[in-house]
Amino acid sequence: MVERSIMMSKKNPGAVSTHWYEYKHEWTRVEAEIIEEALITIFINGFELATIMASPLQQDVLALGFLKNEGLIKNFAEVEIIFVSKQGCCVDVWLNHPFVEPERMIITSGCGGGVTFDDPRVGIEPLESDLRVDPKLLREAFRQLQPPNSLYARSRGVHAAGLLDLESEELLVIVEDVGRHNTIDKLAGVCLKESIDPHDRAILVTGRVSSEMLSKAAKMGSPIIASRTSPTSMSVEMARAWNITLVGYVRAGRLRVYSCPERVGVF
Repeated sequence: MVERSIMMSKKNPGAVSTHWYEYKHEWTRVEAEIIEEALITIFINGFELATIMASPLQQDVLALGFLKNEGLIKNFAEVEIIFVSKQGCCVDVWLNHPFVEPERMIITSGCGGGVTFDDPRVGIEPLESDLRVDPKLLREAFRQLQPPNSLYARSRGVHAAGLLDLESEELLVIVEDVGRHNTIDKLAGVCLKESIDPHDRAILVTGRVSSEMLSKAAKMGSPIIASRTSPTSMSVEMARAWNITLVGYVRAGRLRVYSCPERVGVF
């Protein structure tokens, strides 16, 4: 018998109520939440640009960040209208100028197959920055990235990204999504919408850093990108070529630096 007990949580968007059976010496039924995943379609000037597997919350900043990171817009002033459908599955973006359809689409290694419209390895000049960070600050910032009131605390199974200002030592923006690459787009979207400059600030992510994520973060002008887990070989190669400090496995008492280690005080 199939039990259909997954329900939308109107009160807590991004998660759905369900139940499971858990074994700890004996079987118990648990009523709780799991992370919600949905298809979000982005339209630009009426053209269907892309459909992304994502958490159905903050769809507007997801779309804005995606357009910014793909080089389709440069600033929020280009956006005339942004409208999220009542069901939350469609985002319509209307610009104040014509839109040129991308010539090709690349399926990336993102969760569910991310989408980009250009080779993530090209088009970025090496970043010049004197930014430095104490490893202790990185570890402390990661502890603040998923606070008790976060979607992760309620449902697990979700990634987070944060923008860390190294002068104030504060996380200026925190976003969450079921897709790790989506968190970078949401981060860019919040910065675009709220006029926050991501340049010369550190980006923290909970998921694996792949090439398209490294490229998106580099386009935001961040010279330090840190993750709780591993980078890929291509992201390490790109970070070294673009003068970006790539940090992995930021966990209790330890971390790994794959490129430009001087920014983390290695030398």
